Amino acid sequence: MLPSATRAEAAKAVTAFTTAYNKADKAYDNSLDAPYLTGPFGDITAARLKAGHTNSPSGNPNHVPLKLSDVKITIPRKPGWPRWFVADAKGNKTGTARWLMVFTRGDLGARWRVAYVTLVAPSAVPRFWTDKDGWGEAVPADSTQVAVAPDKLSEDYATYLKKGGPGFADGQYTSVERADRAKRARKPGLVTQFIDRPLTSGDYAPLALRTADGGALVFFTTHHYEKQTAATGTTVAIPNKDVQALTQGEVKQSLTLELMSAEAALDPAGNGKVSVVGRVPGLTSAQGA
Repeated sequence: MLPSATRAEAAKAVTAFTTAYNKADKAYDNSLDAPYLTGPFGDITAARLKAGHTNSPSGNPNHVPLKLSDVKITIPRKPGWPRWFVADAKGNKTGTARWLMVFTRGDLGARWRVAYVTLVAPSAVPRFWTDKDGWGEAVPADSTQVAVAPDKLSEDYATYLKKGGPGFADGQYTSVERADRAKRARKPGLVTQFIDRPLTSGDYAPLALRTADGGALVFFTTHHYEKQTAATGTTVAIPNKDVQALTQGEVKQSLTLELMSAEAALDPAGNGKVSVVGRVPGLTSAQGA
């Protein structure tokens, strides 16, 4: 049971990520930050930069460097690999929201990479459990000490978005999301279908950090499709230039959007409802027909 990183290593990793992220965003060049990203955040960022480059090959005319402040790092003790830690910081681009970032690496010689970034209201960021030396605790993926085992959350959340149910607390990313989908499902001349799938292996595996109340903050991934189909004789409107840049095929009667989503959820100890406190979806591709 060793700390996943030294405090100096973790701080250096946050700085290296921020520098690479800013260079890539300014140039709209994914090669500049791809070595520092993985998992859902890597997929979402790569697609965003691809669309940006397509529409503005000379770079990002609206670039504002990301600046992170009040950075709080929690490093868990854990056996084996992968190693990981959580950084909680204030960003200058997202109002009062806190940036919760999970840095991972698969072996000693690997670079630290950001797998998860979720934006969370300051009031929803939990206090993490730490031992007398200030190290956190990683919660096993199959833990039975929390309401839902971390490795089941992706599947449960995908099922909830489709069918509802009692397992998740009401909120922006649960009951409100389902209500919004119901409104969008059928509009005059347009039908939208939603498909939600769990994603739990490899770089998309859930990671859970013990909270001070005995529960866990779980970071997990889901995979989504939204298919918009227009009535006969009409066409689907492409929402904006970024979507157009990621669309293959000619959009006539349908447009299928593929999205990756990174979630952060408070998973209580024992029994209780899971609260999804942060969700960052991003378009990764689209298909017209």
